[in-house]
Amino acid sequence: MTDTNSISGKTALVLGGSRGIGAAIARRLAAGGAAVALTYVRGADAAQAVVDDIKGAGGQAMAIEADSASEVAIENAVQTTVQALGGLDILVNSAGLFVPGAIEDFPTDELDRLLAVNVRAAVIASRAAARAMTHGGRIIHIGSTNADRMPFAGGAVYAMTKAALRGLTKGLARDLGPRGITVNNVEPGPVDTDMNPASGPMADTLLPMLAIGRYGRPEEIAGFVAYLAGPEAGNITGANLLIDGGFAA
Repeated sequence: MTDTNSISGKTALVLGGSRGIGAAIARRLAAGGAAVALTYVRGADAAQAVVDDIKGAGGQAMAIEADSASEVAIENAVQTTVQALGGLDILVNSAGLFVPGAIEDFPTDELDRLLAVNVRAAVIASRAAARAMTHGGRIIHIGSTNADRMPFAGGAVYAMTKAALRGLTKGLARDLGPRGITVNNVEPGPVDTDMNPASGPMADTLLPMLAIGRYGRPEEIAGFVAYLAGPEAGNITGANLLIDGGFAA
């Protein structure tokens, strides 16, 4: 039987692909047949472990050191991907930061850092990818359900950065639609990663807010992203798509 959602032969770049949701996305895209480049800032060993997993399963992957706060690093990552893998079909903007803090005391340097990684990087990466992509390309942002619901204090700046991705997604869909490039924003809720474990200090607060009573799994987010990257999702663009266990319901 033919896999109608196959991404075999495609090339992908996952920004922030060395851990958590990004690593799961890199593995899932590779499992679907894509050649995958992933970026990391620190933790070269973790990035290499993802690459080794993919290669061990018969896939093609490479790790690129690139700080998502750096315009030059992002553009170089796109160029390296194109040169090493022969093109770019799928961009996943998965790099992100969460820095909580009361607005009265929120440091300006932290504001600038969140904007750089959570918003500016997505714009720069999308710009560079759009130059490299041909008809049928895919740009997928990893946003957050907190763009829709921020139920606790201290998350105003983070929520603002993730809400910005919503507007970016709508605008890019219009800009790139005539070229057959789709742009979508996946908005996870609480996901069981090392940054926010299901057994961590936030669990008692977050679990009662989830309609299904559990955290999401990185593999669930990755599966959704892989679907959006495939041919069956060609009519989906400009969409902000919750995958949050009913957190915002």
